[in-house]
Amino acid sequence: MPEGLIALFEIAAPLFLIMDPIGNGPMALALVKRFPPRTQQKIILRELLFALVITVFFAFLGDKLLGFLNIEASTLRVAGGVILFIISMRMVFPPAEQEAVDPAASDPFIVPIAVPFIAGPSLLAAVMLYAHRDESMWTVMGGLSLAWLATATIMLLMPQLSRVLGNRGMRAAERLMGLILILLSVQMLEDGIRMFVESL
Repeated sequence: MPEGLIALFEIAAPLFLIMDPIGNGPMALALVKRFPPRTQQKIILRELLFALVITVFFAFLGDKLLGFLNIEASTLRVAGGVILFIISMRMVFPPAEQEAVDPAASDPFIVPIAVPFIAGPSLLAAVMLYAHRDESMWTVMGGLSLAWLATATIMLLMPQLSRVLGNRGMRAAERLMGLILILLSVQMLEDGIRMFVESL
């Protein structure tokens, strides 16, 4: 497999897991439940596009923001690893009582589906991290686009998927994604610590 394609998937895979369409899909559906089915899909697609725009904005300004705040790459990797670890642990071991989503809420414009469900702090930290690495911006944007397309497909097909998998199947899929994300977060922590030690 070409090296560029490998780098593309190495970026797309963790971003897809962070977006967590299996976990965020049902919550998004609950928020738009009062609307007709076609309107539901339009709202979810609109929020997905908002999330993409916000994430791209952070990807391009991430390097300048890091320089302005005088944040080292090793610090960002360690912080990103910690955030990803917390998110993944919540996916594997969800709280006993989750906050109920009001299905009668008004049109969820940007908040909470676009931010923070999809473009949350962990995703923004991850794209800033990748933009600060040696990969070209085209590779980062390609990986982000691939992850976004997969997330959009799953979230738009969520009504059909939830009927096929059922509640147990959805929980199992989300926990499997959480387990994979734990491994990626630990790897990110190791990379950050290694970079810090090498910089001494």
